Amino acid sequence: MALSRYQNDGVTRGGKILQSARGVMRIRSAIRAGTLVCRVIILREGERLDKIAGEVYGDGRLWWVIAAASNIGWMMQVPPGTHLRVPTDLGQVIGLV
Repeated sequence: MALSRYQNDGVTRGGKILQSARGVMRIRSAIRAGTLVCRVIILREGERLDKIAGEVYGDGRLWWVIAAASNIGWMMQVPPGTHLRVPTDLGQVIGLV
């Protein structure tokens, strides 16, 4: 089962509200507090977040974890030279989300 940024979605009157922002905020707060261990990767030409997530976590769909930790938007392609924070323990991330 893949960790989904939508797994804790809320439903309100008349429709669905995606609460993925809450998980992103928790990840970023944990990094600021020093409780979520990350390693830094400097993005090279031609690399994408989904490819890095596939290498690190074994699942490219977890690109959003790297995006959240790195304070970048919801895009998989970012400029070369970008410093990415990659959480080293996916179990910690699951506990936050």
